[in-house]
Amino acid sequence: MASALCRSVSNISRRCIAYSSLRFASAGPVVDPQKGKLVSDAVTMPDGLGHSVGPERWELLARLAGNEDPFEMKVNKRTGGTLDSPVAVPSMYEKRLVGCICEEDAISINWMYLHKGEQKRCQCGHWFKLVEMKPIDIAA
Repeated sequence: MASALCRSVSNISRRCIAYSSLRFASAGPVVDPQKGKLVSDAVTMPDGLGHSVGPERWELLARLAGNEDPFEMKVNKRTGGTLDSPVAVPSMYEKRLVGCICEEDAISINWMYLHKGEQKRCQCGHWFKLVEMKPIDIAA
């Protein structure tokens, strides 16, 4: 029993010494990853506006200008909704997907596409019309 224990300890210690010596022998010189970098309080990370580009930047600029819903994604309350005065839905495109919650306590949404120049009636009887919106100039 004692010889088996001695043999196990001897094998384990030999294995550890062999691997650790190989590891230290094959490694190159220690490199300092911070070498050449200067500590400065003048250089800081820019805010989100400095990193953003494209539509994300346009959205941040619109929010800074006071427009909290630049992409018209918030829920609009229905006003009117008759054939003579349909609910105006702004869009920059030829068609837009619109959801109508027909009753206040409804658990489903009636989805429909509105096309430019056409009025569309929902199942609940409300009328919707696509209104042209000024295109977004993202490049500015």
